[in-house]
Amino acid sequence: MTQGDDKAQSDEVRVLDPRSLRGLAHPLRLRLLGALREYGPATASQLADRLGESSGSTSYHLRQLAAYGFVADDPERGKGRERWWKAAQRATRVGTDELLLHTDPSVRGAMNTLLHEWATVHGQELSTWLGTMHEWPAEWRTNSDISDFTLRLTPELAREMIDKVHEVINGYREQELDRDTEHSARYRVQLHGFPRDED
Repeated sequence: MTQGDDKAQSDEVRVLDPRSLRGLAHPLRLRLLGALREYGPATASQLADRLGESSGSTSYHLRQLAAYGFVADDPERGKGRERWWKAAQRATRVGTDELLLHTDPSVRGAMNTLLHEWATVHGQELSTWLGTMHEWPAEWRTNSDISDFTLRLTPELAREMIDKVHEVINGYREQELDRDTEHSARYRVQLHGFPRDED
């Protein structure tokens, strides 16, 4: 499970452990980190405006994210006392079952918060697209996708499929375009895969 722009290079992907999970598992912290990853460096005030929060609240949670190594100062920006923040990694990943099945209830609770917040963000982003798709040119409307598939797989085949899909998506990073490229836009891909009960 990965959140953010997952690149092949492991140094750009933060693998969570119990301590960092507890530091990240807060709805506003997840939204702040997501905004910095998607839109780039910003101040606490800019993030407050974007997310509809108070700058005091965004400042506090940015400092907490920094304490856990998710964000860092961006000293190349800003003037005087203005503090700019940037994401420290491109993506966050839940590595193993350790966090999902942890014996500590606080870790399991943090994992629940994290996963439900990721799912909420995915749903909000999809709803925003559905509500605004009429504003986009036809070439974008016809090149978007909302699909679901049901397959019968073993856990090993599921892992193989997930790895292949990630490989395809990461292959397009090599073709990633400059922001000024005509007719280009940020293109969001969300992947959800999970087993279902027969009943």
